[in-house]
Amino acid sequence: MDDHGGGTTPDGARGFSFAGRGAELRALLGAVSGVRPAVVLVEGEAGIGKSRLVAEASQVLRGQGLRVLAGACHPLREPLAYGPVIDALRRIRPWLPPVERLGASAGALAPLLPDLADALPPPPPPLPPIEAGSSSAGLHRFRVVSAVRTLLEAVAPAVLVVEDLHWADEATRELLLLLATDMPQDVALVLTYRAEDLPAGRPVLGAPFRRPPGTGVVELRLGPLGEAELRAMAREGLGREPGAELVRTLLERSGGLPLVIEEDLLTLADSPADADPGALRVPRSLGEVLAERRSRLGPDAAALVDVAAVLAVPAGEALLGGAAGLDEDRAAAALQEAVGSAVLRQTGPDAYGFAHTLAQEAVYGSLPGPVRTRVHRRVLTVLLTLDPPPLVQIAHHTRAVGDRAAWLLRAQEAADRAAAVGDHGTEAVLLGEIVEQPDLAPEQLGRAARALAYAASVSTLSGSKAAALRRILGLPGLPAPVRAAIRASLGAVLIYQVGDLSGEEELVTALTEAGGSDPSATARLLALLALSETGRFTLAEQRAMVERGRALPLAQEDHRSRSMLDLARLSLLSTAADPAVPSVLAALPRGGSDVPVLQHTATMVCATIGRSIAVGHDARAAADLAGTRAMVPLVRLPVLEFYVTCQQIVLDWQSGRWEEADRGLVAFRERFPRSRLASGGLPAVVRGLTAAAQGRTAQAATVFDEVLAGGLHLNSLGVAAGRARLHLAHNDPGAAWRTLTDPLDFLGFLDGKEAWAHAWDLVPTAVETLLALDRVGEAREVTERHAVGIQGRDAPGAIAEQHLCRGLLLRGTDPDAATAAFDLAATRWTDIGRPYQAALAAERAARTRTDPDEAVALLAGPIAAFEQLGATSDAARCHRLLREHGRQAPNPRGRGGYGDRLSPREEQIRDLLATGATNKDIATALFLSTRTVENHVARVLTKLRTTRTDLARGDGQHG
Repeated sequence: MDDHGGGTTPDGARGFSFAGRGAELRALLGAVSGVRPAVVLVEGEAGIGKSRLVAEASQVLRGQGLRVLAGACHPLREPLAYGPVIDALRRIRPWLPPVERLGASAGALAPLLPDLADALPPPPPPLPPIEAGSSSAGLHRFRVVSAVRTLLEAVAPAVLVVEDLHWADEATRELLLLLATDMPQDVALVLTYRAEDLPAGRPVLGAPFRRPPGTGVVELRLGPLGEAELRAMAREGLGREPGAELVRTLLERSGGLPLVIEEDLLTLADSPADADPGALRVPRSLGEVLAERRSRLGPDAAALVDVAAVLAVPAGEALLGGAAGLDEDRAAAALQEAVGSAVLRQTGPDAYGFAHTLAQEAVYGSLPGPVRTRVHRRVLTVLLTLDPPPLVQIAHHTRAVGDRAAWLLRAQEAADRAAAVGDHGTEAVLLGEIVEQPDLAPEQLGRAARALAYAASVSTLSGSKAAALRRILGLPGLPAPVRAAIRASLGAVLIYQVGDLSGEEELVTALTEAGGSDPSATARLLALLALSETGRFTLAEQRAMVERGRALPLAQEDHRSRSMLDLARLSLLSTAADPAVPSVLAALPRGGSDVPVLQHTATMVCATIGRSIAVGHDARAAADLAGTRAMVPLVRLPVLEFYVTCQQIVLDWQSGRWEEADRGLVAFRERFPRSRLASGGLPAVVRGLTAAAQGRTAQAATVFDEVLAGGLHLNSLGVAAGRARLHLAHNDPGAAWRTLTDPLDFLGFLDGKEAWAHAWDLVPTAVETLLALDRVGEAREVTERHAVGIQGRDAPGAIAEQHLCRGLLLRGTDPDAATAAFDLAATRWTDIGRPYQAALAAERAARTRTDPDEAVALLAGPIAAFEQLGATSDAARCHRLLREHGRQAPNPRGRGGYGDRLSPREEQIRDLLATGATNKDIATALFLSTRTVENHVARVLTKLRTTRTDLARGDGQHG
């Protein structure tokens, strides 16, 4: 037995040694006692010993000086937002530092921990109510997560234990998921759960949990005990060495489940030492164990045990005795007898219940139906006298006695209480039970369904929200206005949180269902549709939506609808690169402490950043990013952090900080792994364009094709251009033109969205493709359409692209004029701050020159820029042109001059191999023959003493 595997019995255990869990205990202690932060997930069936393992570990950890805070989930819990975590934090007072040393964010817990309010900073300003499906649905929870993290950091080293997570509400799951993905330093999180009792198909934390960098993660699955462990338990429990037949019998009956083993041994403790195991009549199930033990109790104790089984949650002596019909003295005696007989146990101050839920279920199941109903009714009578009344329990027992009408009223009352205290998980459970009832009155169904949609939107993760809202929409008999409101929530969740553009169809349907009966709902739907970035609507149609919404008779206090319409209007202005955008932004209030006002400002500014980058206002975008990032902690809108992070990646890439952009992409995917937006949209543009520039054409094509499968979108302009250029590089202008026009007509999309000013290389690519197809007239037409489309627009990037288009048109007839146009484009891009686009334009200027000396001289700048950026394929293309002009410098050291070191060319091969590039990719990227690449690859792998697979995994020795 290991040092922590036996000989200790923590408080609350029942006298048996801790057997058979040495490896699991060592793993748990190793994770928590070692380098923190750490997350430990303990999974196992009911009665397998999860709580005992955690209790043993907690005892050791406390001895090591760690602060252990423990909470548990219950199937019948009164409304309390994040209840298990809040219960655990109630015990934190002895370790809290002076209030002035606590971070201000901890004040968000003061309303949830009134007994600790004097030890916490003052609560932050109240937040506005959260609308279902809105982008701010998580802002209340964001405050709580920050506060919990602050408190745990303040008392570190600490361990937060939450048991029975299978019973947790969605808000608690998400709180723990957010905490686990960004753990405080020197803090560990230990979670126990039963996989078989999780909602179907749901991970324990509501969404897949991936190990964050720097956080240790251990997953333990407890299995049944074996014969040796059972023998050790029997030896201690019986006070003698058990016979082999008895051990086999106990093992067969228990299946190795520690809880059943302990109950059997308690039953056998008074049996003769020489008794025949077959004659012992050991009960064959836990239910029979408890039934036999209960049969030994007197009438008062048995009645009290029946009440405890019906209550299903720990209760005090007065409640147990009152429901059992006992006076104070008889209740005390009965309780003492029940505890002394190991049927009940004390679980806290004046709190008594069963040792395990299996025990409670076994006794409850053994009660005859009439007896069970009678006890439910007595329990209900006592609960109704309590102040405050336990509404969830009252509803539960009302339903158990069969009073459906009263249950509907009491369940709604309990749901309202849960909503009032922010416990939307409990609210959703209660409302879900209500709406499943047949023959509800339309008003009652509508009220419950609308509230359920709201609760689902604010208490679950994005994917679960959509599924929950769809289930609600499937309820028969929903009134049309209610259905419209729920569908609007679904559409907003799909588009802005899941990244599923099918949400637009839901919004259009909701607008029809609403029928104009609710001006506020109609205005918000119009605003959401006006924010569409797909090809479903033209910009003119979206302007009309905004004007229609502004003309509606909105209530004076309906600030949210007006705010959404303002946001849509500004988005349309920025899409069209309207010169009025800067003045609109400048007029927004940015000072003070009014949270709703600052939220409005931050959202408005954030909505324009991507458009500023698209049209070439990178300096403005950088300033707005910095300003918005500074506002995020003040306004507490978590969704803004998502978009700010996304736009920062794009701006880093456009500004030539490719390594920074790459690190941002990795962090982005780790931080937002569940969002479809993490693998599509603008991050995909950056990933695809980088892959193409580095010669990883297969990877680039895959990324581009995945995004294009989503249809026309403002964020896919760069993807379409990138995919078309891959075709051009393979001398397939026909495929390039189909990428741009069939089935997705991107040029028509630019017309409809008035987005000619968006400088994502789409228009120059289209012109170059048409010229390659010898369709010069159409190339001129596209150039002119672009010139007209950007006239009067505030778009420096579009002006640079117009110069590029002019240069492409002139290249075959007037090289000097073409060179001048390319030089103007390069200058424009340099002024904007985009070295890659400037280098591409300068390369075009060099290729236009017919004099080799001039071409070679002009290529020096682009080659240096490409090599500095890491644009391997572009640099190789320029070097090939040098070779064609006979100007490529030979290797001064000769072929064998590098010995065991990699040559510059071999370093390029190594870097491409490390990305997983194929020989064909490398040949295309470096403009080499496949046979030459094969030789280079063989030398690289030999010099590095590695394999291609290990090099792609990062295991090769680079150098």
